[in-house]
Amino acid sequence: MASYMLVNCSNCRTPLQLPAGAKAIRCALCHAVTHIAEPRNVPPSPYSNGAPPANPLQYSPSVPSAHGSKRALIVGISYKYSRYQLKGCINDAKCMKFLLMNKFQFPESSILMLTEEERDPLRLPTKQNMRMAMFWLVQGCKSGDSLVFHYSGHGSQQRDYTGEEVDGYDETLCPVDFETQGMLVDNELNATLVRPLPRGVKLHCIIDACHSGTALDLPFLCKFNSYGQFAWEDHRPRSGAWKGTSGGDAYSFSGCDDGQTSADTSALSKVTSTGAMTYCFIQAIEHGHKTYGSVLNGMRQAIRNANTSSGGIGGGGVTTLIGMLLTGGSVAGGLTQEPQLTSANLFDINMPFTL
Repeated sequence: MASYMLVNCSNCRTPLQLPAGAKAIRCALCHAVTHIAEPRNVPPSPYSNGAPPANPLQYSPSVPSAHGSKRALIVGISYKYSRYQLKGCINDAKCMKFLLMNKFQFPESSILMLTEEERDPLRLPTKQNMRMAMFWLVQGCKSGDSLVFHYSGHGSQQRDYTGEEVDGYDETLCPVDFETQGMLVDNELNATLVRPLPRGVKLHCIIDACHSGTALDLPFLCKFNSYGQFAWEDHRPRSGAWKGTSGGDAYSFSGCDDGQTSADTSALSKVTSTGAMTYCFIQAIEHGHKTYGSVLNGMRQAIRNANTSSGGIGGGGVTTLIGMLLTGGSVAGGLTQEPQLTSANLFDINMPFTL
């Protein structure tokens, strides 16, 4: 693992990862340059031993006042010019930003975009930049704040050796440089985004990726029976590890179950490629679904309708790394994916949905 240290931006106090030996670093958020007179005196990064910090907020004491009570991190990765290339993920990011600004009144200044189209190298969706951006999203949050994390890109799995996962696998997200820097594992996503949330703060995650059902490691998974009734499945680790918040609420809509894949397709929009899950989520909101349960059912029904009307969600590919590696490109054809809803706390899914 590369050696680096963690320092706070001299202007906005965002934690920045300083490569060993570097004497200055520029913040991707406020663009201020922080000079380090004696790098050896800077405390080491909490990730220097490969493990996430117990409480990321202790490294993030404040947040720029301009961000207000609503802020969002949107990540869209196309893996351009690689064998894993996807077509719809940056479209997803742009559509999600439009939805947040126009439907839920998120100020543009409170939305941080990480895509390969960004000119600032510190806003490219690398593993390091994604980590820094996730810190930014939750740092200094307080009661009444609404946070959103949207990710569209590859998702995968890796063997879990801790005994926490019932199926034996951790779920992962794949930064643009995952082949050299590794993937972001659900344990780290939970520790960074979920556990620090104080009472009164709401976090909504929209994860459009393969194997994303429990990508945030939230304790409870919503299941429906054949009569449309819902029940919560307990996914708390058998080890007793705490995967909840510090009093806040965290919800995650994801593209599919842990064992399923998600589509990158033009079959839904009929115009251009999008992630099936992101497209259906936005459509559910636009069509007036107003509760958590109806949003989830609206998404699932849209995917079923697309499969029925077109003989399968074609016109694109499956965002699975293994499938693309084996075929050398996209995987076309039908697809069955069931969007999932997980939560840090048990709640009535007929509760009004808002961001």
